[in-house]
Amino acid sequence: MSIALQQPTLAVRKPRRVLPGFGLSLGYSLLYLGLIVMIPLAAVFVKSARVGGHAFWQIITDPRTVAAFRLSFGASFAAALVNAVFGLLVAWVLVRYSFPGRRVVDGLVDLPFALPTAVAGITLAALFSAHGWLGHWLEPHGIKVANSPLGVFVALTFIGLPFVVRTVQPVLQDMDDEVEEAAASLGASRGQTFLKVLLPTLLPATLTGFTLAFARALGEYGSVIFISNNLPFKGEIVALLIVQKLEEFDYAGASAVAVVMLTISFGMLLLINVLQWASRRRLGEL
Repeated sequence: MSIALQQPTLAVRKPRRVLPGFGLSLGYSLLYLGLIVMIPLAAVFVKSARVGGHAFWQIITDPRTVAAFRLSFGASFAAALVNAVFGLLVAWVLVRYSFPGRRVVDGLVDLPFALPTAVAGITLAALFSAHGWLGHWLEPHGIKVANSPLGVFVALTFIGLPFVVRTVQPVLQDMDDEVEEAAASLGASRGQTFLKVLLPTLLPATLTGFTLAFARALGEYGSVIFISNNLPFKGEIVALLIVQKLEEFDYAGASAVAVVMLTISFGMLLLINVLQWASRRRLGEL
């Protein structure tokens, strides 16, 4: 007579999740994104489509509109590029060096996040005006910041710096110092160590910070209108042009300009994301 030994089977319990199941969570997420993001953007495209192809082309190719696009995208790109370089430098100093007041400097980086944009614009305009602390030193040398396109660049640089610093800083904190020591022991100079060892690791995060700073600068309004002269063809940004069209009840024209702004912005973000993906893939193959 054989006795079958039965081993107790232990039921494997799935970890309890705080949020509901995948289907329900996905549904809530898509509903929220649809209400907050997709529906307003779709409304802009629908409103601009009612203008008609010929009228739409006349609106976006108007010389005043083209000048506003040129200033907005040019100043935003230049400001994001400067922030990519100096934001990386600031993050490097905050992570790699200990000095008195480092926590204060680290907190000052977040100041553009907390400071209202109107307050930032008024402060910058006061600093760089002809009688300001900085302006009275610059204007005698022919450098006019307030009430000029250069002021737009300064304002966009100010509001975009934290995006690069806070994106690069965690990557620097996770990097091991032994990698640099190994490169130095193999005879690499400081420049070679940075360009061939550190920069490939920091490049995806730097591009991400650049993208965020660029996108933030494109949508900036409050700080720019206080430091720029806001004159058509000279200091008028796209956001101000849209506001002026809305004040004139030209909703179709405002929608057309907004659609072009959105399309170019999405294209730039897509291009930069592709570059980030390519850099990560190349880094993984090394």
